[in-house]
Amino acid sequence: MVNQKTDVPLQDIIDSLLKKRRFPLKSINIISPNVHTIPLKDFIEIYLALSGTQNWSWVDDQSVSPCQNIFLSLGNIVRDLVIWAFIYFSEFFQIIILSKTKFPMIRFPEIKNILFLRTDHWFNVKAGGSVGHLQGVIEGFRKAGLPTSVISTDYLAGINQKENFYLCEPQYELGRNIPNFPEILYTHQLVKFVEQLWSQLCPSIIYQRYSLGNYTGIVLKHKYHLPFILEYNGSFVWMTQHWGIKKLFHKKLIERIEMLNLKQADLIVTVSKASAEELTEKGINADKILINPNGVNADTYHPLVDGNPIRQKLGLQNKIIVGFIGTFGKWHGAEILAKAIKPVIEKKNNLHFLYIGDGLTLPEVKKIIEETHTYNHVTFVGTVPQKEGPAYLAACDILISPQISNPDGTPFFGSPTKIFEYMAMGKGIIASNIDQINEILKNENNALLVEPGNINQLARDILRLATDPSLRNHLGKTAREDVVANYTWAKHVQKIIKKLQTL
Repeated sequence: MVNQKTDVPLQDIIDSLLKKRRFPLKSINIISPNVHTIPLKDFIEIYLALSGTQNWSWVDDQSVSPCQNIFLSLGNIVRDLVIWAFIYFSEFFQIIILSKTKFPMIRFPEIKNILFLRTDHWFNVKAGGSVGHLQGVIEGFRKAGLPTSVISTDYLAGINQKENFYLCEPQYELGRNIPNFPEILYTHQLVKFVEQLWSQLCPSIIYQRYSLGNYTGIVLKHKYHLPFILEYNGSFVWMTQHWGIKKLFHKKLIERIEMLNLKQADLIVTVSKASAEELTEKGINADKILINPNGVNADTYHPLVDGNPIRQKLGLQNKIIVGFIGTFGKWHGAEILAKAIKPVIEKKNNLHFLYIGDGLTLPEVKKIIEETHTYNHVTFVGTVPQKEGPAYLAACDILISPQISNPDGTPFFGSPTKIFEYMAMGKGIIASNIDQINEILKNENNALLVEPGNINQLARDILRLATDPSLRNHLGKTAREDVVANYTWAKHVQKIIKKLQTL
C-alpha cells in the first residue's frame, strides 16, 4: 500500500517549530509559494527529522523538491554560519562605497523604453493591492506607447508573460539560513541576469518597485549611466517592525540600503503626501519626489459589472450585502468591521457581510465573528483571482474600507487600491477619515467617512446606507465620476511621464 502524504502549509510547520512542539505527521507534502525560496530551509528539515517525520517533499504550483539528507542540512547551516560575518561586512562596505559614489550629472533622455524591475520576494500572489498596482503601472506605460520590459522574481497576475517578460527566480542557496540575507544577495543574481540581457533590452530608463534589501537599480544606474526611478510604497524597515510577522535582522544594513535607494534615485514616485513628508524629513530633496496616488482600471471596475451570479452562488439574492476586500493586513481594519456587525444586525436583520480575501488578521476576524455569534450573517470567500474581484464587488450594495491609524502615531501613508476600485464600481462607500483617504473621499459627497476604529460610528453609517438606497446611489455616482476624472492608472502613468519630461 502506498504511503499517502498529507498536504501541510509551510506556515503550519513554522508555527509548530516556534512553539517548540514535535511535528506529529510522518509523511507530508509541504505546500510553499516557491520551493526554491524557503528561508531557513535546512533548520526546518532538521526539525522535521528530529520530530520523527520520515518522508516529506516541498511542493508549489510549478515543481516538487524532495527532502535532503540531514547531514547535508547540517553542513549547509555550518557553511552559512561560517560566512555570515564575511557576507555582512562585504555588503556593508559595498553600500558605503555606492553611497559615497558621485555620479556625473545624468541627463534624462527621450523616453524610448523602460526596464521595470519587480524584486519583491512574495510569490504566487494572485490578488491584492500590489497585483493591481503592478498591472496598472506596467500596462499604463505600454498603453502610453512606451515599450516596457519587465524582469520579476515571480510571474505576475494579469501581465502577459510573452510580452517582454523575463523571470529571474531567486535561488536561496548560499546564506539561505541567515534571515534577510537571501533578499540582500538577490541583488547580485539580478544584476548578472540584467547584464546578460542588456544588449537585447537597451532601456532608456530604469524603474524599480523597491523591496526590502534590494539595490539593483542603483548598481545598474552606476554601470550604465541611466536615470533611475524608484517606486517607494513605504519604509520596509518600518513596515517589518510594525506590521510584519517576521523579525527584522541586520536592521542597520537594511536601513543603509533603503537610504541608498532614496538618495541615489533620480525620481521617487510615492503614493501619498505622508510618504513624501517622511522622505523630506530624512533629507531627500523634495524636487525629485512625485506624489502619485494609486488608481484603477475603470474599464474593468465599473457599475455595469453583473454581480447577480455571485449573489446566486452564495445564496444571498435577497440580502443587502456589505463587502470588504483585502489581504487582511494589520492596517486594513477588517477586525473593526467584524466588531460592528452585531450592533448592525440587531437593528436590521437582512444585512449580510461579505469578506473577500485572506491574510494575517483573518483568524482574529473569524474569532470575533464566533464570539459575537454573528456567523449566520457573514460569508468568507477567501482569496479570489484578481480578474474575479469586480464581480464580487458588484454583488455588494455597500463597500467598507475601515483602515486604522499607525500604531506609533505616525501618519497613515498608504493609498489603498480598494478605495479606487470601490469608487469605480459606483457603490456606496464607508471609509476611515484618515490622511490620504480623506483627500480622495469627501464626506457626504462621494462617501461617508468615519473616525478610524470607531465601531459605533461605523455601525451607524452602515445602517444609514442600508436604509437609504438613494444616498447609496448618489455617493456611488459621484465617486465613479471622480475616479474616472482623476485616478485611473492611465492618469497615474501620465503624471510620471510628465514629471520625467520636466527633469
